[in-house]
Amino acid sequence: MSVRQQSLPPGLIALAIGAFGIGLTEFVIMGLLPEVAADFAVTEPVAGWLISGYALSVAVGGVALTAAVTRLPRKPVLLGLMVLFIIGNLLSALAGDYAVMMAGRIVAALCHGAFFGIGAVVAAGLVAPARRAGAIAMMFAGLTIANVLGVPFGTFLGQHFGWRSTFWAITAIGVVALIGLALLIPARDTASADRPAAGLRGELRAFTHSQVWLSLVITVLGFGGMFGAFTYIAYTLTAVSGFASSTVPWLLVLFGVGLFAGNLLGGRAADRSLSRTLVTVLAVLTVVLVGFALTATSPVLTIVSLVLMGGFGFATVPPLQMRIMHYAHQAPTLASGANIAAFNLGNALGAWIGGVTIAAGLGYTSPIWAGAALTLAGLGVLLGALRLARRSEPTTAGADLVETAA
Repeated sequence: MSVRQQSLPPGLIALAIGAFGIGLTEFVIMGLLPEVAADFAVTEPVAGWLISGYALSVAVGGVALTAAVTRLPRKPVLLGLMVLFIIGNLLSALAGDYAVMMAGRIVAALCHGAFFGIGAVVAAGLVAPARRAGAIAMMFAGLTIANVLGVPFGTFLGQHFGWRSTFWAITAIGVVALIGLALLIPARDTASADRPAAGLRGELRAFTHSQVWLSLVITVLGFGGMFGAFTYIAYTLTAVSGFASSTVPWLLVLFGVGLFAGNLLGGRAADRSLSRTLVTVLAVLTVVLVGFALTATSPVLTIVSLVLMGGFGFATVPPLQMRIMHYAHQAPTLASGANIAAFNLGNALGAWIGGVTIAAGLGYTSPIWAGAALTLAGLGVLLGALRLARRSEPTTAGADLVETAA
């Protein structure tokens, strides 16, 4: 085994730092909304548009911006995206009014989908083929660490030194990531060296493959189920499980620990068997969500369910990203970015359905039941996709799919 296969490429660390900063930008605003709303003299629902606007910009930027840069070398694109991220957070830190703050959020969000989409392709190209899902998981580890450590610390920083201090800190993280990407990412990764740039037409051709579209649907449903259950988790923890409001942040840290572990273990398992990992994780996640809904009145079982939900929920991320890159392997960049947009669409869909169930008077466990239904639907689409692959791909990879579907 070569040193390249054994060692961790330093470029993955730079990608993980960038992912950490982007994850922090997306999620830390949730804990700072009261301070932001008071500073700009707007209501908290209006301040909440800083979250919704970011998510919408991620969905748009993940596809549109990626499409615009498909012919460009990936390293300069990643550097440009990180510069965009720095500018957006600098605008937020300096914002004198709500409109400038929203503009900063949108600018920062535009780089989100493209960074993760292109970064996943670059991460996969830094290692041997048998370790590519693990490399993607390593990059996404930055996102999970942002949830476990970054968001609580960023919220603490903003509450004690003003919310702008948090965005100044994120801007500094962006500068560190930019330097790391410039120094540690090779000018041309393995994935780029293996094939010429496909161009926009070539990237769009990947979407003629039915499995690419099925992969996007699986991402929306499978990941959306977990996020739909998580969106209203604070209400479940306090109104159903009986926890005090002051304990919720610490419980969310446990959830974040599950995210971190699930992401890394999901990547390792996907390197051994991509399809089997996805089927297993989605099936177990469905069972976990059903169990959570049934036992939410027990504080002890709720803690167990919370960790397992985070673990199996984020264990889907590396294999879902690898699956679409596998079927779009000749031109994976745009498809990879589209899958990042699909993750955010799943977030929005899960949160919306969970809100509908609560508004219908079904109680605070209803979003968990809805999440289980979405995940089960994602598993159903995956099994159907595997059967389709069995008929259309009589290859070694197809044989693995057949075994998994069986």
